[in-house]
Amino acid sequence: MKHFDVIIIGGSYAGLSAGMALGRSLRNVLIIDGGEPCNIQTPHSHNFLTRDGETPTALAEISKAQVLAYPTVQLKEDVVTQVSRSERGFEVDTHSESFTTGKLIFATGVKDIMPEIPGFAESWGVSVVHCPYCHGYEIRDTETGVLGNGDAGFEFVKFIRHWTSKITLLTNGASTLSDHQKSTLDSIGIKVVENEIRAINHVNGQMSSVAFSEDYTLNLRAIYARLPFVQKCDIPEQLGCELDEHGYLKVDDFQKTNIPGILAAGDCTNRMRSVAGAVAAGSKAGAIVNHEMINESYLV
Repeated sequence: MKHFDVIIIGGSYAGLSAGMALGRSLRNVLIIDGGEPCNIQTPHSHNFLTRDGETPTALAEISKAQVLAYPTVQLKEDVVTQVSRSERGFEVDTHSESFTTGKLIFATGVKDIMPEIPGFAESWGVSVVHCPYCHGYEIRDTETGVLGNGDAGFEFVKFIRHWTSKITLLTNGASTLSDHQKSTLDSIGIKVVENEIRAINHVNGQMSSVAFSEDYTLNLRAIYARLPFVQKCDIPEQLGCELDEHGYLKVDDFQKTNIPGILAAGDCTNRMRSVAGAVAAGSKAGAIVNHEMINESYLV
């Protein structure tokens, strides 16, 4: 059974960034990735210096090539099925092999829970989006929907209105807005549609309109939505890692979980889902775990 200094579970931007930091620190590293990034449908990535507007796939390919140029870093395309304690730290089982390691970094992301609306999943990341910092510039001043209700929907509209005033709040059922919120939205020209959404009409994820119950159709070019989610990998919880009140893996300022030897980085740890944020967190996690190992070597 092969032993690595560090095993990184998840090989997107946070995991690859951690791998680079550790490769440059002369550590033997294995990155295990199942090959299903959450942004696989997203046509372009933004807010990452030197690569603004690049496709996520191209970014990933460039990143892999640069990380694997370090001879002590390996990438295995597989799915981790179990992690358990061992005499050497942790034993990591995949579908095909088992490994041991002294340290773990989880960069496993989250899984969005899509509403059962035809066309929604196909448009997710293309014209149904979650983040104006990622997509807002490209869809500025266009006819835009905000999917939400009550306080959350009201605050989301206020936020998105910075990028476009052509907003319709889609409550997808009876409104739970307060009277004050309704009058505020009305005063700034924001229409509220309470009909249930029946389908999103689109071509390859680019929406043209939204169909509602009662045969009502609204022409929209984009929708902002904040979806519920679960951790894509439940192994950290099985190992005792704590979640915060929002469902993210709880880490400190050094990307450490509450379990010694386990760190986490990227989308699984916070709501700022961006390439730049994931790269920064992964780089920090790699540097911190290397520093841990240096200190531990003096305790032998």
